[in-house]
Amino acid sequence: MYRHVSRLIMYGNISRDSVLMKLSGIFKKISEDSGIAAGRESYVREMYDQVYRLLDIATRYGFDNNLWQCYIAYLLAVNENPFSVICEKVGVDHEKEDAASVNRIVKQDMQCFYHLFHYDFSEVEALLEVECFSILTDYHSMAKDENTYNKSVSAKVKELAKELSEAPDGDGFFRVLTDFYKKYGVGRFGLNKAFRVKHEKSGEMVLAPITHTSDVALSHLVGYEIQKQKLIDNTEAFVEGRKANNCLLFGDSGTGKSTCIKAVLNQYYDRGLRLIEIYKHQLQDLSSIIEQVKNRNYRFIIYMDDLSFEEFEIEYKYLKAVIEGGMEVRPDNVLIYATSNRRHLIRETWSDRSDMSKDELHHSDTMQEKLSLAARFGVTINFSSPSKKEFEEIVLGLAAEHPDIRLTNEELLMKANAWSVRNGGYSGRVAEQFIIYLKSVKA
Repeated sequence: MYRHVSRLIMYGNISRDSVLMKLSGIFKKISEDSGIAAGRESYVREMYDQVYRLLDIATRYGFDNNLWQCYIAYLLAVNENPFSVICEKVGVDHEKEDAASVNRIVKQDMQCFYHLFHYDFSEVEALLEVECFSILTDYHSMAKDENTYNKSVSAKVKELAKELSEAPDGDGFFRVLTDFYKKYGVGRFGLNKAFRVKHEKSGEMVLAPITHTSDVALSHLVGYEIQKQKLIDNTEAFVEGRKANNCLLFGDSGTGKSTCIKAVLNQYYDRGLRLIEIYKHQLQDLSSIIEQVKNRNYRFIIYMDDLSFEEFEIEYKYLKAVIEGGMEVRPDNVLIYATSNRRHLIRETWSDRSDMSKDELHHSDTMQEKLSLAARFGVTINFSSPSKKEFEEIVLGLAAEHPDIRLTNEELLMKANAWSVRNGGYSGRVAEQFIIYLKSVKA
């Protein structure tokens, strides 16, 4: 194993702390130890520690069957290096693949990975008198709910592992992997739908994957057809590389603003759309976020949910500069989508509009300052609370998705209206909560 790992060039940037590197070091020490019997238990303990890590990774991503091959496929899928990032953008012309020097270098790496992928652990197991890798290479995992692991990563890595297992040699590995990069991308942005901003203990800002995202579709949101179409049109233009606007979805609470954005992500994920969720206290990180994503082959929506500012909060100035007005131009692969209950985002008072303001000399400047943020969103979409009739249509639409609810329409609407009186009026959220209640009591 060590011989193959030590010969990696482009993929030699794999973390020294990875399972592959740790096992490689252990096997190297074993091969150089002439008195293996004396240190056997120590080697076994070190190796078992890495086996545990393999099992942990498999649980996190829902791997099964050959866990070692899934792990090697995972390493290849997430390794961001100059070659894999370029492949993500332009791919490789297989008819001319040997013309580029970098391709020949990577093919050498792929030959090493071919041997690592099909590595025979039986010799090490016999030497240490253990049986663990033979189990991991034919592993049957316990049945588990899909919500307990990252489905997005799991499906892609298992697909890659299957295709690599059918490759006859290192050249075959090269073709499978480069096609995978072109189709799905590489690293965290290639494998995950959504991200959140996280600060490490060192203070470094990182984009951490959100491993469990909603599977909601736009069809699940009953009504609001005009609003949904406006959002689709803008997002479609963005994904296709045409000019598109930042979007502000505003209006009453519980009307589906956030649901629409989650559904749009699911609809366009396969076409390269990704989402970065950010809160207003993190707006100062916007420039760093854009710096990390501006050269990637994806379209990024920076998403701000329930966005609004009080008079004393000045974080909105960071947002204004990024949207329009700062020296650095916002890249074409980044848009900002926000939801808010406030049309103008920043809290206004009567004194802002009064000519008799006691402490503001140029009160019109205050108004312009407060209105300028909302004006930077080219598309604004209003989500108003539904009327009683629209609320009832939403209830009927949601109930139709649950055939185990056995109430007549009259009974259903009578109960729904009573529920709305007790639980906040007419809204899509109230309708959904009502359906959940019916299912909980098996109506």
